[in-house]
Amino acid sequence: MAASIFHSARSKRNGSNLHDVEASIEDQIESLREEVAAFTKLIGESGAKQGKKLRASAETGFDDLTARGEELLHELQRGYAKGSREVRRTVRRHPVATISAAAAFGLAVALLLSRR
Repeated sequence: MAASIFHSARSKRNGSNLHDVEASIEDQIESLREEVAAFTKLIGESGAKQGKKLRASAETGFDDLTARGEELLHELQRGYAKGSREVRRTVRRHPVATISAAAAFGLAVALLLSRR
């Protein structure tokens, strides 16, 4: 009988200890869940900030590239116009030489194509 009294007292103590351990584990799990949620939120916010910075940088780079491309296009157009004026001027000053050069070029192309 004495053994059964001690046994029932021990089981009550172990039961309450087990319940306390279980509650402690559940509290720790809940705490970990909250921390993971906080980290997830922090990482999401950080990622959004980085994304905005990268987007702004890319837009600035694209704008710079577009502006530089437009400048190059205008330079090429000016160069083409200048070159075509120079060719017209040369043809007007030296028409016989121009016709001779065109004929020589045509003859060279014809010879190259006939050798095939």
